[in-house]
Amino acid sequence: MRYGESFRVALDALRVNRLRSALTMFGVVVGVAAVVVLVAIGTGARDLVEREIEGLGSNIIFVAPGELSLGSAPSISRMQLEDVAYLGRVTGDESAIAVALNSGETVRAGRTQTFAGIVGANENLRNVFDRPLRRGRYLSRTDVETRRRVVVLGSDVARRLFGDVDPVGRQIAVAGGTRFRVVGVFAEVGQTFGQTRDGEVHVPVTTAQRMFGVTRVDFLAVRAPNSEAIPRLQKQVVDALQRKYRGERFSAITQTQLLGTIGTVLGALTGVLAAIAAISLLVGGVGVSNIMLVSVRERTREIGLRKALGARQRDILAQFLVEAVLLTSLGGVAGIVLGAGSALAISAASPVPAVITWWSPALAFGVSVAVGVFFGVVPARRAGRLDPVTALRAE
Repeated sequence: MRYGESFRVALDALRVNRLRSALTMFGVVVGVAAVVVLVAIGTGARDLVEREIEGLGSNIIFVAPGELSLGSAPSISRMQLEDVAYLGRVTGDESAIAVALNSGETVRAGRTQTFAGIVGANENLRNVFDRPLRRGRYLSRTDVETRRRVVVLGSDVARRLFGDVDPVGRQIAVAGGTRFRVVGVFAEVGQTFGQTRDGEVHVPVTTAQRMFGVTRVDFLAVRAPNSEAIPRLQKQVVDALQRKYRGERFSAITQTQLLGTIGTVLGALTGVLAAIAAISLLVGGVGVSNIMLVSVRERTREIGLRKALGARQRDILAQFLVEAVLLTSLGGVAGIVLGAGSALAISAASPVPAVITWWSPALAFGVSVAVGVFFGVVPARRAGRLDPVTALRAE
């Protein structure tokens, strides 16, 4: 029997039992759709994180106490503001070193108040992290040295407190009543790691230290002049800090290393989710095998008649194998359509973008075909091995 004839016979068999065929395909449809959706969401999440890290600026080295890695417990910082000048002498460029002290406080303008992330920063932070201004100016060295009560507002904070009014020159209250004068407003930049950077309020780090009663800084960032200088600066900074703070360990991690770590974690998570979703493909394959065995039993006399008329064992095997593959292939196509539509709907309704790569639908379709071949072989071989005399006597 030619494969074209086998395809026609298989299509007729599926058309005769529409409901049974649809229910059998359902497991394959759900499995393929789940794989497409989860891979799309995982890929979109990875791309989002990569864009957010790259949006911080280029050639940045993040320095923190302890082991700076995903899953590691945070260490209490002993770093001081004076470390900027100290490391500036080591690296040769003090202006490329930024520090930050972070907290969260309620800020108020008149009767309007909102919660904001307070960032105690030095004058270098804006240039190190590429933070453009929409109005006014950023913090100056004089602001830091004299502990001035001046602030630069994120665009969201400025909008919530002042609406359409220009906030530059106006006053706000921070942390229960300490009054600050607004000197600038950041341009809108969006989120990083799910936290909006437009909800930040930058104050001089010395003012923040006095307000919170501490002398430390939480972390330090160094901007390398180019990518080739990064390994040298990493070693210089870590060695210098460990010489100054005996017995303490420090880590310096770059954007590339951070992206690699996060990419590995998200890639593994995506793979695990896709593997879990593929279990439904396995369940669907078992359903295909069961239905094909039922089909062989129902069509025993037909098989006997075909073999009596000269059909070979491989012709019968091909007929049922094509039918099983056609069943899972149609389910795979329907699953790809359903998965792509669901991924786009989830992307539109959530902050995580779904990225449908070419390989995930192709892989899902290939797996669905493989499921048809794998689970269709046993029923097809059983049909091909039937004795024609015994088959013709079957009721």
